[in-house]
Order: sequence, then C-alpha cells, then structure tokens
Amino acid sequence: MTPAQQVERWLARLADERHASPHTVAGYRRDLAKLLRFMQQQQLAAFDALDANRMRTFVAGEHRAGLAPKSLQRLLSSCRSLFRQLGREGALANDPLLGVRGPKVRRKLPQVLDVDEAAALVETGGDGALATRDRAMLELFYSSGLRLSELCGVRWLDLSLDEGEVRVLGKGGKTRIVPVGRHAVAALRALGAEQGMPADGAVFRGRGGAPINPRTVQLRMNRLALQQGIPKHIHPHLLRHTFASHMLESSGDLRAVQELLGHADIATTQIYTHLDFQHLAKVYDAAHPRAKRKP
Repeated sequence: MTPAQQVERWLARLADERHASPHTVAGYRRDLAKLLRFMQQQQLAAFDALDANRMRTFVAGEHRAGLAPKSLQRLLSSCRSLFRQLGREGALANDPLLGVRGPKVRRKLPQVLDVDEAAALVETGGDGALATRDRAMLELFYSSGLRLSELCGVRWLDLSLDEGEVRVLGKGGKTRIVPVGRHAVAALRALGAEQGMPADGAVFRGRGGAPINPRTVQLRMNRLALQQGIPKHIHPHLLRHTFASHMLESSGDLRAVQELLGHADIATTQIYTHLDFQHLAKVYDAAHPRAKRKP
C-alpha cells in the first residue's frame, strides 16, 4: 500500500468501526494530507522512512507557514493516531513521533453566562410560531448540557418526560442518559402538545418536519440573545459550558459533571474547575479586607 492508501484505510476504519463523526474524519484527512504532502516533497515513499528529526522538520515547516500552536497539537495528534494504528498492524516498526513534542498551548477558558443571563436567555418568549420550539430547545440545552449535534438528533422516543430523562448519542457513537430539569420538561410537553409527539420524529424540527439544522439553532440563539440584550457572543456550546460551570460550582462533583457531559477523559472536564476558581477569586477580591483588589 502507498502512504495515501494507508491513510484512506485508517480514515475508513475511523468512520466505520469507531463511528467517528464526518467532521472528525474530515479534520484527520486535512491534517494527514499535510503529512503526505511533506513526504512527497522529501521523496519519502513509506512511513517507515520518517523519524523524529524529519517529523520536527515537518512541524517546524507548518509553524513557519502560519499554523497556530493549537492546530499544530491537533496535527501531531492526528499523525500519532495513524502511527499507532500502523504499529498495531505491523506496518510501522518505530514511532516517528517518539520524543517529538508540540508547542505549548495556552488554554483559553470558555466564556459562560451567569445565572441571571442564562435564565433571561432560556425564558425568552421568542416570537411567532417558533416561540414554543425555541423555548424548549434552550431549556433542554441548559438543563442537560447537550452538544449541538446531540440536541438536533433528539427524537421523541429518546425522551422520558415522566422520569425526566433524555437519551442522546454522543461522540464516538456512545449513548448516555442525562437528567432533564422540570422547566425543560414543561417546555417539551408544551412543544409536544403543539406539534405532536411521533415516537420516531425529531423533537426539534426545521422545514418540512426534518430535524432542525445546526446552523438554524445558531441563528435563532443569536437573535434571541439580541432581543434580551445579553452583551456576550451567544452560541450553542455556550449553554453547554454554562451548564457545566454552574453544576460544578454548586456540587463540586467533577466526576458527576464528567458523566453528564459525556467526556471520555476527565482532563477535558477539569477546565471547569478553573472557571469555578475564577469565580471564587472574584468573590475573594471583592470581600476580603486585605485582598489585592483590582480596579
């Protein structure tokens, strides 16, 4: 097999066996296309010809071309995943990335809404025929911390309104059951009474009764936030961040928040501990008589 064929086989395996999303597979393809281009320029006919020095040259070249540190880390992760699979298959004797480190990435803390802002957003009446749908959509977002793709894919049969639960299909084809709060349950019941609740039908519908498009959700959220005068960039993932931050701030149970969010690695969830500390630091600065107050 040529390197390009090996890459395509790996991507097909990601999609078929690991149930990676099309977005994830497309990201891997873009990253690995850079590696294949580098190998062509260096006249390297096989992955075995790569070593740590050549991989450092590759990364340095991409950095000079303007690739940001976070993107370089993702590029290395894509290459590492491919090399690991080739090693398991016996198609690669040594890991070319052994000892190669990417640039340090300063992790940017996600923006969140405070409790009043979140309430103002999800309780907005909206306008016209879409008001009931939008209210239910925002309530479920904030109540259960769903990803945008998860919310768009929810069907009525996935909801257990009497028990206050929703079953969602998350990343990697993993299913989890998440609690649904009473305000979200009430909003979903109102939506069902208005549009019907066919078991296999999408809860949130777009034109023609098809599942709502993610872009439509983004546009509706922006419009509703403008109506409420919320001075922040509003996007669907913001409510997931807000859910996680508020849950952790109230409970302090990192493992529980990890399970609710469907994070495979608790390190992904730990970013919200930093958000919580920021809140505590603000309280300290404002309240402690000998705190170093910031203007």
